[in-house]
Amino acid sequence: MGLPMNAILLVDKPAGISSAEVVRRVKSRVKPARVGHLGTLDPFATGLLPIMIGEATKLAPFIDGGDKEYAGLIRLGVETDTLDRDGAEVRRADVLAISSEKLARVTAQFTGVIEQVPPVYSAIKRAGVPLYRLARRGDDVAPPEKRRVEIKRLDLICEAADAIRFVATCSPGTYARSLARDIGIALGTVAHLEQLGRTRNGAFSIADAMPLADVLEALDSGAALACLINLRDALVSLPELVVDIAAEKRLRNGDSRAFDSQVPQGSPLFKVISEGGDLIAVARTTSHVTAIVERIFNFGA
Repeated sequence: MGLPMNAILLVDKPAGISSAEVVRRVKSRVKPARVGHLGTLDPFATGLLPIMIGEATKLAPFIDGGDKEYAGLIRLGVETDTLDRDGAEVRRADVLAISSEKLARVTAQFTGVIEQVPPVYSAIKRAGVPLYRLARRGDDVAPPEKRRVEIKRLDLICEAADAIRFVATCSPGTYARSLARDIGIALGTVAHLEQLGRTRNGAFSIADAMPLADVLEALDSGAALACLINLRDALVSLPELVVDIAAEKRLRNGDSRAFDSQVPQGSPLFKVISEGGDLIAVARTTSHVTAIVERIFNFGA
């Protein structure tokens, strides 16, 4: 029947499977069957993949805007069509010697707000169709439009004559594959992403995740999961308002006047918590004394 659950699982995804496949494997082992993921990882990539189960799927609009942190390896001298190791080779170029001064200049060049062209092999849609589908069927696909992203931290280290190890903290919407391509060009050659691991996704850290195989084994056996985040804790940055049973009933019946004169200050959004400690709702302030419900959570569903 599946394990009842309304929570977020922090999964350390292995290489070789898609994010959608991780969702499928978890979905077959839990109930209710509503399961999704936060922030797609390419099949070759590893690392932190938050899996939202049951009522936790409603949290995505409130937690999907955080910075991401990646660590990986850029391979110089070869460019692929997908800009990663799984793609077909499209170009080769000589790799010039890289001095520490040059690497420092390139690091500075790609730190801060930059423009990047996303990969053609991406989920960006054109006329309702993801670009990667057009590319895979052999269409001549024009590159997506440039977008502005922010690289808040970038560390580059030469691991070999043709390999750059990197760590990057970046805004949502940043493509690590595009970053690898552009760093290669700035170094006077071509490049692709050989390794990629996500170590942070918003407030979630890889340190709190479990390997997928261990997660699935625990779900099958009913064992406790250390990587489980309840809905209240998932919104760690939001202030809280604890309401009594009478106010909870009013809110569930659509009466936002139950908030009057109780609105927490300092944040446009806040959590509404029951006397038992469960997340009832996420609400938005409309004045210094009033608010409206943005999302209701129903754990009995």
